[in-house]
Amino acid sequence: MRFPTPLVRATLLRRYKRFLSDVVLEDGREVVAHCPNPGSMMGLARPGAVVWLEPNDDPKKKLGFGWRLEELEGGHMAGIDANLPNRIVAEALAEGRIPALRGYGTIRPEQRYGENSRIDFLLTESGRPDAFVEVKNVHLRRAGDWAEFPDCVTARGTKHLHELARIAEGGGRAVMLYVVQRSDCARFRLAGDLDPAYARAFDAARAAGVEMLCHGTRITTEGVWLDAPLPVDAEPQAR
Repeated sequence: MRFPTPLVRATLLRRYKRFLSDVVLEDGREVVAHCPNPGSMMGLARPGAVVWLEPNDDPKKKLGFGWRLEELEGGHMAGIDANLPNRIVAEALAEGRIPALRGYGTIRPEQRYGENSRIDFLLTESGRPDAFVEVKNVHLRRAGDWAEFPDCVTARGTKHLHELARIAEGGGRAVMLYVVQRSDCARFRLAGDLDPAYARAFDAARAAGVEMLCHGTRITTEGVWLDAPLPVDAEPQAR
């Protein structure tokens, strides 16, 4: 997914009220940028971090910049936009770049299912069971090269796991796809200490037959693209 507008470099002062951040542009101007991420952003949002913003001149938007990337140690990058993984996955599905999900002729986003929920993608193909695919954004890293999810309690995420489990128990194909939006991780596990309920739901869903997939991303100041699969740890952290 290529950014439609060239990004500009800035320094982060602070992130606050979940969706706002104060930054200093390279010309010295201090501006407010939209932070498209409702999570805790644990380990990110560090004052003094080098960040990359997407400028816009849309009169309908209150802020003139959107925070897209953060530079990490060792030349790595993290994607900040929690909405981006769905767009990245949509692009990868259309191009057949997710090995486990190839062979479906129809890809429909945001389809109703379960109890007042929408599945991120419903994949259909004659002669094959429909595939219900839920996508989660991952950007927590606390130790080694482990990517972890979630970074805070997510009742909504737990609900999605329960609904996917019901699909699998009914004989359908249910897939949870974790997208790691940072380039310094090589494997994935659950942060069961941060949300024990989610970790228990994950175990139950996998036992019911839900497929747990994880992919990394390739991140540059020009865009973010889905990259190779990452291994999913079979033993999440303590509940």
